[in-house]
Amino acid sequence: MTSAQIAYLGPAGTFTEQAARQWAPDDAADAWPAPSVPAAVEALREGRVREAVVPFENSVEGSVPATLQALLDGSTDDGVRIIGELHVEVQFSLLVRPGTTLGQVRTVASHPHAFAQTRDWLSARLPQAQQVPESSTARAAQAVAEGGYDAAVAAPGAATAYRLVPAAEHIADREGAVTRFVVLRRGAALPAPTGGDRTTLVVLIWQNRPGALLELLEQFATRGIDLSRLESRPTGEGLGEYCFWIDADAHLSEQRMREALTGLRRTCREVRFLGSYPRADGRAAEVPPHADDDAYAEAQGWVERLTRG
Repeated sequence: MTSAQIAYLGPAGTFTEQAARQWAPDDAADAWPAPSVPAAVEALREGRVREAVVPFENSVEGSVPATLQALLDGSTDDGVRIIGELHVEVQFSLLVRPGTTLGQVRTVASHPHAFAQTRDWLSARLPQAQQVPESSTARAAQAVAEGGYDAAVAAPGAATAYRLVPAAEHIADREGAVTRFVVLRRGAALPAPTGGDRTTLVVLIWQNRPGALLELLEQFATRGIDLSRLESRPTGEGLGEYCFWIDADAHLSEQRMREALTGLRRTCREVRFLGSYPRADGRAAEVPPHADDDAYAEAQGWVERLTRG
């Protein structure tokens, strides 16, 4: 591996490379195409790259398990933080070697998320073709170029990278699908609040008991914090052991977010803070009048006056 500034899920031609170019166009030329998401995150932890761009969530298929697990596998104090996010519209083509017709396709390779988003098209046009999962859509395209498969479901840009041609274009079952990518950095300063921010957390409760989830959610509800994402995922510690992945529409610099974290810290087994950063869509959070910083300052002042007598 070279001394690249940015790692992304490779090889060349992935949607993740597109996101990396969008994030840092000046550094994209020597970016490192990591063979997997865990490899990209590990390179960041070891200081071999400055940043890592990885897929986090898709509007059709939901979260990307490899990314969630790679972040969860790190220690609580490894310093890896999300400092930004990007949205990339997903378009798929069926790429083949020049001269291959649709009728000659017997094997199709792609990433499982890509298969899920083109399931109806493949069932209708290639019902007999074997679908083979690969680590990325670009790796599938690369394997087609090497003769390993007949076709790949991949980004249109992979055709140029691997000298393939489209046997079909715009094959996604749903138009307008978007993948959310996050930018990771180790030991980075917290991005300044913009008014349209989100905070990502992983929370482990003490034990599975009635009311445990309600108690967790109340930390946000009573402070006027909207949750744009809440997902339970296995911890890997045994059946029935789950953690909660949370995207909260607030920034750590806001008093309401700090108090929510304080409450979670007191009532949960573990809370991992993965970053406060600007939303890619720039949508401003709706803060109730009782939950803004002025309301907290007024309430704290009132309590101090009571204390003084």
